[in-house]
Amino acid sequence: MPAESRLAAGARLAVTTFSTLPVRAGRIDRPVAGVAMALAPAVGVLLGVLLAGVLLLAGAVAPPLVAAGVTVGAAALLTRGLHLDGLADTVDALGSYRRGAAALEIMKKPDVGPFGVVALVVVLLIQAAALAELAGRSWPACLAAVVA
Repeated sequence: MPAESRLAAGARLAVTTFSTLPVRAGRIDRPVAGVAMALAPAVGVLLGVLLAGVLLLAGAVAPPLVAAGVTVGAAALLTRGLHLDGLADTVDALGSYRRGAAALEIMKKPDVGPFGVVALVVVLLIQAAALAELAGRSWPACLAAVVA
């Protein structure tokens, strides 16, 4: 069996790193990781297409706010909450008024502090409100909303 190309291995690693889609990583080395990072935006577009479909389907059978909530939840599940975790860590560190190593220590902790919780609530509410306005509308509008 021929060895997998660097592009294919990088694509598999990108999908497995940035999503919960059932793809096995395969070969992992420095060149493959570089390709995976370059393909991260393509994974974002793939997830955006899937989430636009979720928004359109849910918007066809449920009220707009419910469809938006389902889509926001699906986004968190499909991405392992990667951006949400980073946001909470960053806001907790900024809210601590500590600098340097002390701020980095706060970011490394697995728990979420009060600043992180507030940031997550605000961001998720804004996402749901924005998507609720687009639920049941055209495919391009839904795609633009979830990719942006």
